[in-house]
Amino acid sequence: MNLQGKVALVTGATGGIGAATCERLAGEGARVAVADLDLDRARELAGGLDGIGVELDVRSTDSVAAAVAAAEAGLGPVDVLVNNAGVAEDDFFTRTDPDMWDRVIAVNLRGVLAVTHAVLPGMHERGGGSIVNVASEAGRVGSQLSAVYSATKAGVIGFTKALAKESARYGVRVNAVAPGPIETPMLRVAPDALGELGERFVRGMVASTAMRRPGRPEEVAATIAYLAGDDASFVTGETIGVSGGLGMM
Repeated sequence: MNLQGKVALVTGATGGIGAATCERLAGEGARVAVADLDLDRARELAGGLDGIGVELDVRSTDSVAAAVAAAEAGLGPVDVLVNNAGVAEDDFFTRTDPDMWDRVIAVNLRGVLAVTHAVLPGMHERGGGSIVNVASEAGRVGSQLSAVYSATKAGVIGFTKALAKESARYGVRVNAVAPGPIETPMLRVAPDALGELGERFVRGMVASTAMRRPGRPEEVAATIAYLAGDDASFVTGETIGVSGGLGMM
């Protein structure tokens, strides 16, 4: 039980990777604050775990503050933060516009900053904690049809490294995972929006993995659980690919 007695807050918690992460962390002994825009689904998922459902819109600092307060009131101080909330809007960059940029940046990058900013001071004061940010291989290798998404995930990776350097002296570790193509609803964003072009895009991503298959949410969750717990006590500032080898191709 790698996380026995710990309190974990997971954002974007009812999606594919988020739900699998909540279940894995609970299985490792953590009490989980399941934080999501959809409070009903968050409560439903939390009902099967030793945790609570919390309403959270990472785009709003007021919502972030309220969600962190609710999580800590219900479960206690947050020991583990998993910044998982994310969105994708795929298209060629020349066909995007500033409104789209703002939507993606608000969730994928600014949301990570906001939730971390709300949780980190308490970790520093208590002298320990673990933050795991869900980035993407797109942030390391770039991804066609996903220039803005790639930029936000590259930002998350840079933020992870900088924060790890700042927080190590307080006993707080900060790491990231970089999923490749994972069997979640987000993998269908491009096909649903762009038809055959999007289908070719997804097939190309899968073909670019060394293992020639998409991953499962549970495979990402297992790596998050490792980074969150004491088994990774000497690991910080790292980005671990969970992508079937896509990042090395």
